[in-house]
Amino acid sequence: MRCPRCAACDDHVIDSREVDRGESIRRRRECRRCGYRYTTLERLGGAVTFVVKRSAEREPFRREKIVAGVRAACKNRPVDEEAIEALSLAIESELAQHGRDVTTEQIGVAVLDRLRELDEVAYIRFASVYKGFESLGDFEREAGLLTKATAPKQHRPSDVVPTPRAAQPTPS
Repeated sequence: MRCPRCAACDDHVIDSREVDRGESIRRRRECRRCGYRYTTLERLGGAVTFVVKRSAEREPFRREKIVAGVRAACKNRPVDEEAIEALSLAIESELAQHGRDVTTEQIGVAVLDRLRELDEVAYIRFASVYKGFESLGDFEREAGLLTKATAPKQHRPSDVVPTPRAAQPTPS
């Protein structure tokens, strides 16, 4: 590392800590030449994931965009910041497995799948923006789909199959 003050290449590490849940390392360094102390942040340089937009334009993936969208959908809901962060990290990991390019549709579906489990109101809010709802009917349709996907099946009495009774001896 070059010292930001004197540009010397001779330094030593005073302290190292993992940050961002182990995805980065923060190092406190000291220049041996001038004694200046500075901090570096090291992150594993993996393959960059690109987002392919509907217009076919490509841009680097930014998890902060997911966090901002989910945070807006969860506004005034009982969802804590750790849950939003965990959701965005899970989506980022999932998308990294898809390869170098992911579509905005893949991202939107991944967010919706996880929001469905996290908070149904936040799910509807996000879906209304992502899917471009234009009428109350759009909200009703989505709420119906959400209810179908999450409601447990109710058995009607006619659906229950009677269990066979033990054979009873016939009187002679």
